[in-house]
Amino acid sequence: MESNETEKLEASYDLLSSMSHQEAIGFIQAELTSLTKSDPFLQNVPTPITLEEVNSLTALEHGQAMTVNVYRADDQIMPVIVEQTATVLDLKHSIKRFVTLKLAREKHKGSVSWRYVWRTYWLFFDGQRLTDDRKKLKDYGINNRDTVTFIKRFREK
Repeated sequence: MESNETEKLEASYDLLSSMSHQEAIGFIQAELTSLTKSDPFLQNVPTPITLEEVNSLTALEHGQAMTVNVYRADDQIMPVIVEQTATVLDLKHSIKRFVTLKLAREKHKGSVSWRYVWRTYWLFFDGQRLTDDRKKLKDYGINNRDTVTFIKRFREK
């Protein structure tokens, strides 16, 4: 590390140690926002960015993850990032994470009953319901940039 970088780090440490906890969090969030806005890879990511989002985007960039577009009945499409080896359950967790972050960023009050969502809707791809949570997405033929749809479950008699 160059001496100029070392001096900057020491100055930042001195500044942070003189702040309250809330001030330090605000300072770090502002710095992270500045870094993400200046980085061509991260500049389109909504702020505040989470470590999990950075890790997902990095895995996507290196081909270790894929984007699955989840189409909702209200015509919204959710681009969800999952690992290449993800299962249906992993996709469901990623959808939950995506929606939770989106609602938090919109400062939405309330919560989603995921038990209700998964009891009421199927995930559907290429004419087949994704019924087995342990089955890999690749086994259903789902690849990068494919679209999975929420469909209403009907009672089976």
